[in-house]
Order: sequence, then structure tokens, then C-alpha cells
Amino acid sequence: MKGDMKMSKEAIFKQLSHAVFDGDDDLVVEAAEAAIKEGIDATEAIIEGLAAGMTKVGEYYEKQKYFLPEVIISAETFKQGIKILEPHLSKDIASPGTVLMGTVISDVHDIGKNIVIIMLSASGFKVIDLGKDVPPEAFVNKIKEVGKVDIVAMSALMTTSMMGMQDVVEALKKEGLRDKVKIMVGGAPVSQRFTDDIGADGYAGDAVEGVRVAKRLVGVQ
Repeated sequence: MKGDMKMSKEAIFKQLSHAVFDGDDDLVVEAAEAAIKEGIDATEAIIEGLAAGMTKVGEYYEKQKYFLPEVIISAETFKQGIKILEPHLSKDIASPGTVLMGTVISDVHDIGKNIVIIMLSASGFKVIDLGKDVPPEAFVNKIKEVGKVDIVAMSALMTTSMMGMQDVVEALKKEGLRDKVKIMVGGAPVSQRFTDDIGADGYAGDAVEGVRVAKRLVGVQ
């Protein structure tokens, strides 16, 4: 981006994504300011630009092409972009709903979960993050504490922890809460078939799809 040359929306999104992926603070500031100058919707810039970059970072981390230092650098760059775009987020859009999210018990991976949280939040959802290695009773107790949760979202990165999702579903049934919430699952080993087998309502293969599925589950397009 040089001089006053106008950039397309897609080009700005690519700049934002590349800046996050490369951990380039100067570029993310330049691209975020360009997005505002061009009148691009701030939520769209976050999802299609910044979050897309973090999604790629998460994929590289899972494949061990990126390690924790790179992830931390990219996350800081992401925050720099958010700092510029956040004041321009629409305050008039009603929240689609509340999502209770956690990585299931015996699984301590949370990069993917955190990216989904960022994107859901940017789309207006209120997200309650239970963290990682979360036992079934923690999901149940938080729903009782909060009183109104629209979606219970769970992630797992290991095949050995996947069944923890079914344990949460069963715990919700036992407490009479299953029919009061929608259940969304995701993570590297999870599939649509597994989702159907445990009786969950939605499956997302990545963070972008996670937002689409969450909106569908609460009846928002």
C-alpha cells in the first residue's frame, strides 16, 4: 500500500491476514487503517482478514510448522489490528446468542478454540470460555450459573479425548439441560459422522465454518 492508491477490499483482507501470519505489526496497522479509510465493515475485516490469518497460524501450529513463539508473535499482531478496528464495530447489532465453549477433559490444546472464540466474538456472540481440560460437570455447572446459554461448543484435538464430548452430552441429558441448548463440536479428529453419533447438533471443520454453524443453530443468517 503506497501513496493514495486505492486497494480493493479483498486486497486489504489479504494484507491483514498476511500481517498476522507473519507477525508484522507495521503492516497490520497500515492495513487496518486502510480498511477504516475505505469504509470496510470492521467485523468483516476482523473475520476475513485478521482471524483468517490466525486460523492459518493455528493450522501451522497443529502441524508443528509453527511453534509457541511464532503463535505468540502472531497473536500480538492480531491484537494490534483489533485495537484499531474494534472502535468501529457496530454497536447496534443485537447479539445472536451466548456460546459456552471449552476444550474437553484430558485435552490441553486450545489454539483452535481460541481462534473460534475470536471469530464468534467478532460476529457479535457472547462467548464464555471455560478453557481447556474441562470436565463435563463444569459445562453443566456454568449453564446453571449463567441461566441462559444458547450453544455449548466443544473442541478436541486428540482422538483419545474425543469421547469427552459424548460425556458432556450425557451429562447435559442427565441434568435435563440437553433440550435447552444446541451443541456444536469441532477439532482435528472430529467428523460429521462422530457428531451424529454423539447426538450433537452441529460440526465445524474450521473457525470460519464455526461461525456459520453457530449462526445456523440460533437461526441467524
